[in-house]
Amino acid sequence: GMFGLNEDLKEMLESSKESLKLEAMKRVVGLIAKGKNASELFPAVVKNVASKNIELKKLVYVYLVRYAEEQQDLALLSISTFQRALKDPNQLIRASALRVLSSIRVPIIVPIMMLAIKEAAADLSPYVRKTSAHAIQKLYSLDPEQKEQLIEVIEKLLKDKSTLVAGSVVMAFEEVCPDRIDLIHKNYRKLCNLLVDVEEWGQVVIISMLTRYARTQFTSPWKEFDENNEKAFYDSDSEEKKGPTESKPYIMDPDHRLLLRNTKPLLQSRNTAVVMSVAQLYWHLAPKHEVSIVTKSLVRLLRSHREVQYIVLQNIATMSIQRKGMFEPYMKSFYVRSTDSTHIKTLKLEILTNLANEANISTILREFQTYVKSQDKAFAAATIQAIGRCATNITEVTDTCLNGLVLLLSNRDETVVAESVVVIKKLLQTQPTQHSDIIKHMAKLFDNITVPMARASILWLIGEYCERVPKIAPDVLRKMAKTFTAEEDIVKLQTVNLAAKLYLTNSKQTKLLTQYILNLGKYDQNYDIRDRTRFIRQLIVPSEKSGALNKYARRILLAPKPAPVLESSFKDRDRFQLGTLSHSLNIKASGYQELCDWPAVAPDQSVRNVEVIEPVRYLLSLHAPLRSPVCCSESDENGNGPAAVESSSSAETSSDSETDSEEDSDSDSPPPTQKKNDAKSKSKVKQRFKQVKEVQGTPRTPWTICTSCLSILISSLPSLQVSTQSFGPVKSYELLHHMTGKGLSAKYHFPRQPCLYQPSMVSVQLSLTNNSDHCLEEIHIGDRTPASLNIHCFNTIGESDRLQPEASVTVSMGIDFSDSTQAANFQLCTKEDRFNVSIQPAVGELLMPSSMTEQDFCKEQGKLLGMNETSATVTATSASSQNINKQVLSVANVGVVSSSQSNVSRFAGRTVSSGALVLVSLELRESPTALLTINTEKSVMASMLLRDLKQALAQP
Repeated sequence: GMFGLNEDLKEMLESSKESLKLEAMKRVVGLIAKGKNASELFPAVVKNVASKNIELKKLVYVYLVRYAEEQQDLALLSISTFQRALKDPNQLIRASALRVLSSIRVPIIVPIMMLAIKEAAADLSPYVRKTSAHAIQKLYSLDPEQKEQLIEVIEKLLKDKSTLVAGSVVMAFEEVCPDRIDLIHKNYRKLCNLLVDVEEWGQVVIISMLTRYARTQFTSPWKEFDENNEKAFYDSDSEEKKGPTESKPYIMDPDHRLLLRNTKPLLQSRNTAVVMSVAQLYWHLAPKHEVSIVTKSLVRLLRSHREVQYIVLQNIATMSIQRKGMFEPYMKSFYVRSTDSTHIKTLKLEILTNLANEANISTILREFQTYVKSQDKAFAAATIQAIGRCATNITEVTDTCLNGLVLLLSNRDETVVAESVVVIKKLLQTQPTQHSDIIKHMAKLFDNITVPMARASILWLIGEYCERVPKIAPDVLRKMAKTFTAEEDIVKLQTVNLAAKLYLTNSKQTKLLTQYILNLGKYDQNYDIRDRTRFIRQLIVPSEKSGALNKYARRILLAPKPAPVLESSFKDRDRFQLGTLSHSLNIKASGYQELCDWPAVAPDQSVRNVEVIEPVRYLLSLHAPLRSPVCCSESDENGNGPAAVESSSSAETSSDSETDSEEDSDSDSPPPTQKKNDAKSKSKVKQRFKQVKEVQGTPRTPWTICTSCLSILISSLPSLQVSTQSFGPVKSYELLHHMTGKGLSAKYHFPRQPCLYQPSMVSVQLSLTNNSDHCLEEIHIGDRTPASLNIHCFNTIGESDRLQPEASVTVSMGIDFSDSTQAANFQLCTKEDRFNVSIQPAVGELLMPSSMTEQDFCKEQGKLLGMNETSATVTATSASSQNINKQVLSVANVGVVSSSQSNVSRFAGRTVSSGALVLVSLELRESPTALLTINTEKSVMASMLLRDLKQALAQP
């Protein structure tokens, strides 16, 4: 049992062998990851806190962060160790020590934590500074008294030029002092410029903070835009300029524009939260005619998980009320699918109703008619309400909708009928002319309608408009008197109301019926009904003395009723910042920061003026000599791997103008070298930057990494078993023929290496050749379709993007195919021309080899049965296992699994984009047949792979 296991681990942790301790700690962290409780091992683990072995130390720290709060006394005992570790030469250890220290939530050590945070904030390593920003929030929640001192640290860290620190310090700012807008002024431009390179969750936090900041610092860009002069705004050359547009034109603050410009590229982010936060920023800050650039990206998010869809649809619902035009072109994306869950269906309905107008209403109503037949009753009911809303909003279709709803009254399904009655009742109240025919029709169907709410609504309608249906109303009352005692309470109440109204308008026919019903009501079980009956009797039956009808009865019972307003539940949602929890729940959640209204007059703009220094990106500046790459600037004394990234070795400071090693100096002046740069090298930099921009789409400083670091990078990737068999020649495919390409020809092949830029991309190598007799210039990659297609180019085309005649160049690319063999279409461009080209991956190239034992293979195969298994009998012409391996590997980039059976070959891979397992096994039967089985969740890929393998195996 669990107890026995813990005893073993205890022994291992207390042994004298490092290897045993390490093994034990790996298991313990594994237990924690699975949610098992390993707290009783605390004493045994703590003993290893001072270990010299870095791997072991890291795992012990992970454990301590988890249990420090529960076992405070023991954690306190090891505090001196952490204080020592805060001075450790290895940045990872310094950071981990701070992380553990700030996780011990004991007021006694607040001063120690405060000191540690201050020191870490001045650390040379950006990673440690980042950790200090995280610790600020923990200390603040432990002891809010420390607020003032912590704000000082936040102010210091906000000045940091590292992209690594930016997100974390803004997070601390939001937690501790979100109202201190003044701390942001000087850092505003830097934060805008760093955004592209900050990690994704940091981007979300920064964007949301800058949205609030902008609403306090700039004036509204919507001034010109009340609806009347929208036209005048666009036709700026039109003669008739009257009204407010004559006042001086609105000029946007360049800082406001900077924010919009720098967030726009993030709409392409693969993180849905980032896209959502840019969308809300544009919604709250951009001029009205620019907001629609976010539409496409939001619609793209609807292909995501249902949780993401839910939030995105909520935000679209809010937006679509004010700007129908934004989402109208994508109306089809909001059609309901049978696989959607109810809450997603109702949100899509909401949006379709918001988008409805005279032009598209017929399409929308056609769509709604199919929804009404849905098996999902709640959804069918919601659709009927949506039809009602369309009917009130668009007068042209009111009659059509009403007639449609009346037809639904003869539906077999009770909920549909009930909802239709309720909606018809609301519509009739808004439509003064339509009543008598519809009410007659409802009265006819009344006997077959059983849902109480529907019966009650019909009775209310007949009562309300009883003078329009003088023949029918008394008859309905007669039927109700018969069944009164069996009806539901809500129906009884409406029967009493109907009786009273008929008594006032047609007492000759209904006097006795009314008295009978009032007598039944007097003795009803339900006191509401007894009360109502007593009240009505007092109101309408003439008193003995006067013998006259109560003169107020008519005015009370037959008063004109205001029509109900059918409107969207999202009508006022945008008082909350879009994308926030408060917006999602439609109530103010704790910690929500209000969005201010735009100031009437812009505050002083000069507060943001600051000398611009290029942000540090830990890369060589473009013209630095290659002798000392920044990536491995001197190991520290103990040879513990890369030391502080910005170590101020003199060689570097002199060669690298971007690395500002004096992080702590408060002066924002550039380091001396920057001033010495001669104009020549500056122009060189610009030219090089231009190149990189063109190829990569977003301007980024290109990576320069020395080979020793590259090998470390590659070795740190998850262990990949790349099969060593030679596959014979690598297949290369034609991308562009030199006739079509006007002299430019291109081929591509799949080198089957992991993509360094992003492991979810497939590596592709292009070789470009100039077959013409003149130099080809500005070769680059242009537009992609679909636009969301993610392509990354590693190297530019060569000497300022030119190809001399007869010259060739190889370009490495990463393409995210998202596990589908859909072609990647993009443009290869030269200065003069653009050629549309297309890379169609074979399904086997979308895989990466996975190394596993035979035992694991069989275990995983057992989990992927049923729908996840595809098999076929194939002809294997040359049935030696070596040949089979060769043929399979030529088709698919998979790893060979060593097999104990000579007649079975096994191969394993994972899909590059999502990492889903793909298992292939081949069992030889009597020659030449074999059973080929593929197990994977990706059933489409399986059938394509099966087809390709079948072909390859049949070849001699």
